[in-house]
Amino acid sequence: MNIRLTATILVAKTIIKVCRLANWGGTTLPGKIARKLYPDIIKVITSGFKTVMVTGTNGKTTTTRIIGQVLKENQIDYITNKSGANLVGGVITTFIESVNVFGKCKAKVALIEIDEAAFFAMSKFMEPDILVVTNFFRDQLDRYGELYTTLNGVRSGIESSKNMSLILNADDSLCASLGYHSPKKVLYYGLSENAHEGVEEISNSDAMFCIFCKTKYEYTNHVYGHLGGFKCPHCGYAKPATEVTCTKVLELTSTYSTIEFSTASNTLDEKRFEAKVNLPGLYNIYNSLAAAALGHLLELPKENTINALGSFECGFGRMETIETDRKSIKLILVKNPTGFNQVLNYLLTEEKNIQLAFLINDKLADGTDISWLWDVDFEKLQHILEKLDHVYTSGIRAEDMALRLKYGNIPVEKIEIQKDYAELIRVGLSRTAEGSSFYLLPTYTAMTEMREMLKKKFGLKEFWK
Repeated sequence: MNIRLTATILVAKTIIKVCRLANWGGTTLPGKIARKLYPDIIKVITSGFKTVMVTGTNGKTTTTRIIGQVLKENQIDYITNKSGANLVGGVITTFIESVNVFGKCKAKVALIEIDEAAFFAMSKFMEPDILVVTNFFRDQLDRYGELYTTLNGVRSGIESSKNMSLILNADDSLCASLGYHSPKKVLYYGLSENAHEGVEEISNSDAMFCIFCKTKYEYTNHVYGHLGGFKCPHCGYAKPATEVTCTKVLELTSTYSTIEFSTASNTLDEKRFEAKVNLPGLYNIYNSLAAAALGHLLELPKENTINALGSFECGFGRMETIETDRKSIKLILVKNPTGFNQVLNYLLTEEKNIQLAFLINDKLADGTDISWLWDVDFEKLQHILEKLDHVYTSGIRAEDMALRLKYGNIPVEKIEIQKDYAELIRVGLSRTAEGSSFYLLPTYTAMTEMREMLKKKFGLKEFWK
């Protein structure tokens, strides 16, 4: 019996309970304290698990949720950091909450979302069996630093691991490079060249030049941002062959997507399936492919994967929908230009009139530099001006957001600054027609603040549930 381990777990579990009773969350602090009391606790309590980790700039939480549904459909018990606490302290808390006082757990699978900037630190203490990487985009430079710093941190964590299998986004030249000439088992996923016709000009400032020789990429097809069929004309680095492939985007609506996808290592073995993705947007098709790739790697039945794609629940603040009086409030986290643009593209598919609110904070977890808002293509909202009844701005930087919308040619008479969240919800819902939606697009701390208010008003689950 490891007395120090047991004592540390008891202390941490007590802190979790106190924090939950006080509505403080208790998703990170217990893990930080446990690590102080017992520095090796991560190695000890994670050793009995088969671990799947999910990292990347965009889509971590949603991809983790979909993978969780895949495991559930296959009756595989697992633990996960459902709260989204994805730094080292949050991951430790997840394991501590799941094990007994002796560090044991009935579930043998751990599904862990890990912040891309924290992955290298975590890799010093534990090695996942499978690492799923979604993408790399420029994101909050004051927090993460230059994009290649984050990429290289993940690369270093991978290289320090011995037996890890990789699931990588082939359409992202940065992400795909992690498996280039790697001795590890690598499974790539992505969209085929003719699966979807891109509707935007190629915006690949995040990855314009070859990561190996600095020559400008050429593209055979483009999906969004720098994602697509890239190729370096000088050194030959190009999009790798995909084993899990979206062969056709059959339907994109404001509530779901329908895709055809294949699983094969070569065209002779190719098998095609049709699946509904229970969230809208191209970015969620990528998230679903990542989950389908995990199921394929584990050789799970395809029908169970298809059921999972069509039935998973959205995560905390990621297209979270609240129904009230035959109206919908939809909460969608925004945190960087590429992700924000994809949310705006999704709004263009709305068929009904909507109320739209942007909640922008500049706290540390949001990124204190909000100049990235000028890289978001708010001008595209002009295509649905007749459906935008009102556009609200809120949060600490509400005025800055209103100014950005003005320069985006949104009529000033439609723009309304409302910093009080309760009043924002009251006014927005009062102006939302039955059967229509009130969209809230917050940065991270604004999302947590707004959701806390919505939880009390509508009796929602706590975010860690």
